[in-house]
Amino acid sequence: QVQLVESGGGLVQAGGSLRLSCAGSGRIFTNHAMGWFRQAPGKEREFVAASWRSSGITDYANSGKGRFTISRDDAKNMVYLQMNSLKPEDTGVYFCAATRSDSSSWAVDYSYWGQGTQVTVSS
Repeated sequence: QVQLVESGGGLVQAGGSLRLSCAGSGRIFTNHAMGWFRQAPGKEREFVAASWRSSGITDYANSGKGRFTISRDDAKNMVYLQMNSLKPEDTGVYFCAATRSDSSSWAVDYSYWGQGTQVTVSS
């Protein structure tokens, strides 16, 4: 049973930083691309960032380019999302997810999901 557990969310003022962590069970990271998604109240889940399987290539939504950095440590079964210069519109529940695809920005392509961690950015 694959499990993903996020942590690191919280309340931060605009302009601040947070580092989200996602711990995975088993050897999921060795053959899965890892992604971060977020969902704000009343909105659909949206892509934030992805770390491609094997190649180390990363991909970001335009909203996070230059501010967010995804990284992974396959040996520790961990993936991270460093978020800087946070804005109120970054508020939402952030989810870690895994896909057997090389990479994807589409939530439907991800088979495994964590329970989410709340990020609230105050203005």
